Amino acid sequence: MGDTFIRHIALLGFEKRFVPSQHYVYMFLVKWQDLSEKVVYRKFTEIYEFHKMLKEMFPIEAGEIHTENRVIPHLPAPRWFDGQRAAESRQGTLTEYFNGLMGLPVKISRCPHLLDFFKVRPDDLKLPTDSQAKKPETYLVPKDGKNNVADITGPIILQTYRAIADYEKSSGTEMTVATGDVVDVVEKSQSGWWFCQMKTKRGWVPASYLEPLDSPDEAEDPDPNYAGEPYVTIKAYTAVEEDEVSLSEGEAIEVIHKLLDGWWVVRKGDITGYFPSMYLQKAGEEITQAQRQIRGRGAPPRRSTIRNAQSIHQRSRKRLSQDTYRRNSVRFLQQRRRPGRPGPQSTDGAKDNPSTPRVKPQPAVPPRPSSDLILHRCTESTKRKLTSAV
Repeated sequence: MGDTFIRHIALLGFEKRFVPSQHYVYMFLVKWQDLSEKVVYRKFTEIYEFHKMLKEMFPIEAGEIHTENRVIPHLPAPRWFDGQRAAESRQGTLTEYFNGLMGLPVKISRCPHLLDFFKVRPDDLKLPTDSQAKKPETYLVPKDGKNNVADITGPIILQTYRAIADYEKSSGTEMTVATGDVVDVVEKSQSGWWFCQMKTKRGWVPASYLEPLDSPDEAEDPDPNYAGEPYVTIKAYTAVEEDEVSLSEGEAIEVIHKLLDGWWVVRKGDITGYFPSMYLQKAGEEITQAQRQIRGRGAPPRRSTIRNAQSIHQRSRKRLSQDTYRRNSVRFLQQRRRPGRPGPQSTDGAKDNPSTPRVKPQPAVPPRPSSDLILHRCTESTKRKLTSAV
């Protein structure tokens, strides 16, 4: 076992709490060297006291002896009255502060003072009880990383989902759920692992084990994009199911449908199939440290592989088959490769002669949707009429 240290500190947002009185706490996702991830809550006054103690421990690096030697980031002192606007505006400052700390020499970034401050406390595990008259309001940092006050319009109402089957966690960062458990989803990762909380538990759960409470027909998944986005595989995967595709590391492919369960539909030539999104990297971008560590983690299970799934909805949302993806993809590619409509051989004369009318390019005709896609998107009334017509 090596030394304990923190790999990364990410600010998730802040909470407005009302017990015992109104106050604000910041939510941090702390990633440790053993790949565990813990959510902790800290007041700004606590963070500032931590900062002052750190400066006392490292006076040279704090610039107390010579200001030009300072490497510890600055942190403004708390105000006499801290309201919601102050809590919002500090998010960018705290992100820069802890990013700066983690980039310092290990004697500071791995010192016991820092490690102790971010260890999980009993209060971090206490979730609001049903008896509380007013529960905390959660404000999450925007996904684009911009911490402008205008980007945060109000409390984030966490989405509630239900477990359709028992799931036993396989690591300390995951959370065990039983059939029928109701969880709040804090974060939906593109990898197909969702960070959830339930009573006194928090952790990652496969999205395939969860369903919305109100309706299975929620339009959460985006529509297919048959134009495709270029990606590169960062880890090899061998297909287990017939509708999956096997790819080696370093292969260039196109993603045509990004699904929330983490299994994306990819295209390699004229072949399509499901592939784990956590093993893909957008073409032209460098692989991050977090993605390198993902290589050793397994892809989330697919819904089709879950046994004894018990849904509360009588009719589940029907997904497109790979045959449908393949047909629509081939049609799109044929349309893209098709030469343009007959027209003038050259427009140079039109440029030179203003009296010559310009010919507007004809818009491309999109491929006709398949019957499966039409049934997937039409209303229940249309489905009944089509069924009765048959």
